[in-house]
Amino acid sequence: MKNIRNFCIIAHIDHGKSTLADRLLEYTQTIKVTEGQMLDDMDLERERGITIKSHAIQMEYTYKGEKYILNLIDTPGHVDFSYEVSRSIAACEGALLVVDASQGVQAQTISNLYMALEHDLEIIPVMNKCDMASAMPEEVEDEIIDLLGCKREDIIRASGKTGMGVEDILQAVVERIPAPVGDENAPLQALIFDSVFNSFRGIIAYFKVVNGVIRTGDKVKFFNTGKEYDADEVGVLKMDMVPRKELRTGDVGYIISGIKTSKEVKVGDTITHISRPCDKAIDGFEEVKPMVFAGVYPIEAEDYENLRASLEKLQLNDASLTFQPESSLALGFGFRCGFLGLLHMEIVQERLDREFDMNVITTVPNVSYMIYDKQGGVQEVHNPGGMPDPTLIDHIEEPYIDASIITATDYIGPIMTLCLGKRGELVKQDYISGNRVELHYKMPLGEIVIDFYDKLKSISKGYASFDYHQSGFRPSKLVKLDILLNGESVDALSTLTHFDNAYDLGRRMCEKLKELIPRQQFEIAIQAAIGAKIIARETIKAVRKDVTAKCYGGDVSRKRKLLEKQKKGKKRMKQIGTVEVPQKAFLAVLKLD
Repeated sequence: MKNIRNFCIIAHIDHGKSTLADRLLEYTQTIKVTEGQMLDDMDLERERGITIKSHAIQMEYTYKGEKYILNLIDTPGHVDFSYEVSRSIAACEGALLVVDASQGVQAQTISNLYMALEHDLEIIPVMNKCDMASAMPEEVEDEIIDLLGCKREDIIRASGKTGMGVEDILQAVVERIPAPVGDENAPLQALIFDSVFNSFRGIIAYFKVVNGVIRTGDKVKFFNTGKEYDADEVGVLKMDMVPRKELRTGDVGYIISGIKTSKEVKVGDTITHISRPCDKAIDGFEEVKPMVFAGVYPIEAEDYENLRASLEKLQLNDASLTFQPESSLALGFGFRCGFLGLLHMEIVQERLDREFDMNVITTVPNVSYMIYDKQGGVQEVHNPGGMPDPTLIDHIEEPYIDASIITATDYIGPIMTLCLGKRGELVKQDYISGNRVELHYKMPLGEIVIDFYDKLKSISKGYASFDYHQSGFRPSKLVKLDILLNGESVDALSTLTHFDNAYDLGRRMCEKLKELIPRQQFEIAIQAAIGAKIIARETIKAVRKDVTAKCYGGDVSRKRKLLEKQKKGKKRMKQIGTVEVPQKAFLAVLKLD
């Protein structure tokens, strides 16, 4: 056990975690690196150049004549996948904190660092991309020293591209990161930190052995669900799964036990023996709190059960996804899903399409609100359709966040304007070093859900980094904005918005829908309403046939008679005709600007 090291790589987006992981794997001769980012095996990850899943892999390294087993976990950098990072950190004793030598310390660097320090991990600072012409090693070293309070010689200069400093990193991992602690003779306790679904072998759970030993063929049970299984196969994770006879304390590996239903595996559960169980479960991870809610509906109504199965399988692989059934008048039966952010929502939609062949419609994302009625009761509402009657509501509270934005001083003005436009309040600003400043804002979560991050990136030419934590609820003047087509409300397009923004948003939504809804045989009135009050209207003209074309000359009353007949037909059509809202319209509401 003293020769095992478990560590993960944490950093901000695009600071070179996965490339550095490639170099470590190549140096220890674990695999031959044939293309970049070997651990990112999902098509989506390759296409977008981001890590979505944490990836665990085992390496062997010989140092001073002794053989060491290094378990490495490469983690995502985007704030929407921070739950992946928190789970990886729980399975490790140390972390490589990677900072880009040309960009310096950014928001996600700081928040991941705090997560690692809460778990008492040993931190090894690594300055990556030192081979770049734009690198500023001295200044970035100063920032790291300010952040960590470490010595200058503790910081390893490296480059994931050229392989510089890789040997130093491996030596530091062996020397500085402590070996896992635990008792091999105690009852088995193993923490599940991830799971995947395999259509041939059922559900495969990844775990770290905290105490005891697990062998192939053991009778095991999962502590929280109480379900019992046979360990058909246990082993370690290399590029593929490698079966082993046994896994001892401190090892990281996988277990296959023929589990069929996805509800039986919970990430954060404890595995123990049936014959000699442990007294209590290991402290898992805190339950994840979704930030953004959206309805996901199958395009064909009969695909509802398939969508449920697909979401359950996806939830195994992505434990931060939550969902519950709901129905909508416009879209039929579907699920209300909770996501950690907009990118997460986009990725889930893509993965449903690619991995499970599910075509889905997603409604406008929103956040959860607390609604207080006049009797003093409270209810939590995720969906504007679930709002009680406005006459019964005393006041509504919306979730607020503490946001921290790190940027160059040149962009302070435009960023402040953006935050004020989103109803943000400046709490304080700190100058970090040189020309970098950290702005702290209190903002409503509902305002940043849709397009805040994209705008922030474009205003600051990509140099601002953004991180947030939820900070409770505050009363707010919110109204429900309904969209009516020919007097019928479309529940999938209704939104909760702040009173000051309602008129503007209503007008823009009507204009946008006028462009997107195809013309019908009858006139369509698009209206935005708050309660019974109409605040905006657009009209889509009817497509009409020229019925008077055959009248050549003669009395005008002949033309009048034909037009009257057409008018009656249009009126009858309007009564029975329905307006199809295309999927593009739901998406366009997100991208109104």
